Amino acid sequence: MKRVYDFLCRLKENNNREWFNANKAEYLQVQAVFNDFAASLIKKIGQWDSDIKDSALSLKDCTYRIYRDIRFSRDKSPYKTHIGAYICKGGKKSQYAGYYFHVEPVWEDGNGFRGGPLLAAGLYRPDAKIVKSIRDEIYVNGYTFLDAIDQAKGFKLDGDVLKKLPQGFNDVRQEWGGLIRQKEFGLFMPISEEVLFGGNDRLLEYVNMHFKNCCRYNKLINMAVDYALEEC
Repeated sequence: MKRVYDFLCRLKENNNREWFNANKAEYLQVQAVFNDFAASLIKKIGQWDSDIKDSALSLKDCTYRIYRDIRFSRDKSPYKTHIGAYICKGGKKSQYAGYYFHVEPVWEDGNGFRGGPLLAAGLYRPDAKIVKSIRDEIYVNGYTFLDAIDQAKGFKLDGDVLKKLPQGFNDVRQEWGGLIRQKEFGLFMPISEEVLFGGNDRLLEYVNMHFKNCCRYNKLINMAVDYALEEC
C-alpha cells in the first residue's frame, strides 16, 4: 500500500489537472493496486458477515471516484487526496452501517486534529430518522451497545454529540446517556505506517481481523436502520 500512499502524497502537493493528466498512467496503476486489495477485503468480510456475502458487492458498489464535486465547495481542488472502500449491506449508496478502509497522507490542522490512514465502522452522518431509531434501540438495549463497542478493540466512538439529552430521552439510564447524545455512530481506528506499509497480505489480515471485531456493532446499528426504513 506504500505505492498508493506515496502517490497520494504527491497528488496533495500537485492537486491540479495538468499534473494529474501527466501522471494519469501511474494513477491507474495505483488504483489497480487499491482495487485488488478492496476486492480481497470484500471477499474476506463476506466469509463472516452474511449481509456482505448476500449483497454480492462489486468494486463499484464500494469504491469512489478520485474526482471531487466542487460545485458547492470553496475548495476548488479537482481531486481527492485520499482513497477508500466502504463495504456495507446494499453498497455505499445504502444507508447501512459497514466497514470503511481509508488511505490518506498524514496531516494535522492548527487545532491539533490529526488525520491519515484509518479503519472505520458504523454510520457517519446518518439521516435524522435513523438517528432516532438508533437512540430508541440504545434506550432499551444500551448495555448491548456498550458491549459491542468494547468488543471492537482499538476503535473509538467519535463524531458530533448533543450537549443535552434529546427530547424524549431524559429518563435514560445514566450508563448510556452518552450514547443517546451521539449524532453520529462511527467507530474509528488509525492505522500506523508500519502496518500500512508492511505488505498487502499482512495488511489484509490485520484489517479483516479488526473489522470482524466490529461485526456485532454494525449488526445492532443495522437493526435500527431496518426499523427506520420500514417506517418510511
